Amino acid sequence: MRHARRRMVRRVARLAAVGGLLVGGTMVTRAVASEPPDGSAAPRTLAQTASGAGAGLVSDLGDERTAGHWVGADGRPVVAVTDERTAETVRRAGAEAKVVRHSMSELRTATSTLRSAPRVPGTAWALDYRSNEVVVRGDRTVSTSDWSRLTGVAQGIGGFVRMERTEGAFTTRLNGAVPILSTAGRCSAGFNVTDGRSEFILTAGHCGPTGSVWFGDGGGDRQVGKTVAGSFPGDDFSLVEYANGKAGDGADVVAVGDGKGVRITGVGEPAVGQRVFRSGSTSGLRDGQVTALDATVNYPEGTVTGLIETDVCAEPGDSGGPMFSEGVALGVTSGGNGDCAKGGTTFFQPLPEAMESLGVRLIVAGQEGSGPGAAPSAPAAGGGAPGAAAPGAAAPVTGVDGSTLLARLTDRRNVGPGLLVVAGSLMALVATRWIRAEADRKAYRRHYSATWG
Repeated sequence: MRHARRRMVRRVARLAAVGGLLVGGTMVTRAVASEPPDGSAAPRTLAQTASGAGAGLVSDLGDERTAGHWVGADGRPVVAVTDERTAETVRRAGAEAKVVRHSMSELRTATSTLRSAPRVPGTAWALDYRSNEVVVRGDRTVSTSDWSRLTGVAQGIGGFVRMERTEGAFTTRLNGAVPILSTAGRCSAGFNVTDGRSEFILTAGHCGPTGSVWFGDGGGDRQVGKTVAGSFPGDDFSLVEYANGKAGDGADVVAVGDGKGVRITGVGEPAVGQRVFRSGSTSGLRDGQVTALDATVNYPEGTVTGLIETDVCAEPGDSGGPMFSEGVALGVTSGGNGDCAKGGTTFFQPLPEAMESLGVRLIVAGQEGSGPGAAPSAPAAGGGAPGAAAPGAAAPVTGVDGSTLLARLTDRRNVGPGLLVVAGSLMALVATRWIRAEADRKAYRRHYSATWG
């Protein structure tokens, strides 16, 4: 009976080992098959793919038949359309369609009417594609009479303009922390760019007017560069030329704190619903989602249009810091309300528009004529987040994707898990064979002893 049990255990162990070999081999095969053909290519996320598909459909179908697009919870593109025939066209293209009442042309006419009304500092509005509305927000600084007057304008437009009061105040995120400072205030460096001759920091326009001189540490004794171009209000971007014309090592990396950085591989446009990251010298690395596009904010200093609205938090000193997703540069921090304890809304200046206006291009890995360069490398101080360096600062790319060893081993695209399963199964198979051979030897010895004892 005991021998029968042993044979059964050995048989089950062998079957499990063979099964492990099959499973491990399948895992390795799938991992290899899923590897990108060109490892040097810029990474593409599902959100970016969905954004491109949605944007293409909206462009082809026109503003009269569509009302924006966004990334759905399942990662698929969703396109708002005004009729069922257009919805069928969208579905045949592989995207999800949502039939809405108001076209993009109507939504933009509404924002144009709001923009032509008397300016009310402390207000903002944006196109909410998912609700097919224009959302108007007023912060705590807006008086009752001003809010009532703006509400009257909204009611004259139609029922698709939604009015909301919000906590805090809409302000630029200026002052509060290192790493770059001048007599105009303190900001965070954004992305490193070049015009082919010199290299620059692209940051927020409200950080300082043309001619502002910037320093890169708390002591203020190391000059980084000088603002040579910019636009604010209206837009919110500026260009700081490096004092020596070069950014230095690590120009294609933005720091995210703790000595880590994210390598920037290209520039793109965000989609509503996309997950994004923001890095700043005050509050460090934060993440959230894009909630609206083409936003207008009436700061106390003036009105800025065409912004990206997000639910990522930001605090004073984060102005100009980079927003990105999977290594793709999207924008620089403009302003917002709230903080990173309670949350809030943060607006970003889109990067493509700023770069086109300034005549510069992003510095990325392997770009000829620019060594890897960086923005000032001074660490955050004062109110800065622990370990948060200047975005764009020289930083080791170790941990660039933020993944741990466990995450890498459990990534189904990695051959590691499959190889571990194969190795473990082989060891189990060898062990069962050895146990079987050892049992046979002991049985033979017992038989020999009993026969010749």
